Amino acid sequence: MDMAASLQGLAGGVLIGLSAVWLMATLGRIAGISGILSGLIWERPAGDSAWRLAFLAGLIVGPLLLVLAGGGLGNVAGEPGAVIGAPIGGTGLMLIAGLLVGLGTGLGSGCTSGHGVCGLARLSPRSLAATLVFVAAAMLTVYVVRHVPGGGA
Repeated sequence: MDMAASLQGLAGGVLIGLSAVWLMATLGRIAGISGILSGLIWERPAGDSAWRLAFLAGLIVGPLLLVLAGGGLGNVAGEPGAVIGAPIGGTGLMLIAGLLVGLGTGLGSGCTSGHGVCGLARLSPRSLAATLVFVAAAMLTVYVVRHVPGGGA
């Protein structure tokens, strides 16, 4: 077990939780990425864009600052020297998967961060149901990919 990566994950989780609490306490807003992005693109309420842009910029700038400070991104690929693994199904499949995730966040009225982090903290029944579905789908996917013949690469 890589203790440094575990500590980075713990620190990241704490920062996500603190950012969700800060956003709710200061602006009364939920830190769900799909809602923040869709509000910026589609809804555009007057005077509501600055915090959305700042939040989204932080998602990009934060990891860049970590890399520039020499912290690295951690090895999530399982291969020495790699940061992420190559896409198994190719770029086209990744684009389709990304579009399906976007469609799912629209149908589910939010994404994993919105439901799992913020919705559960607010004791939302809808978020509990959505999070249970996310976890069940992830468990089923891992099972199929690892144990069903022809399910993996």
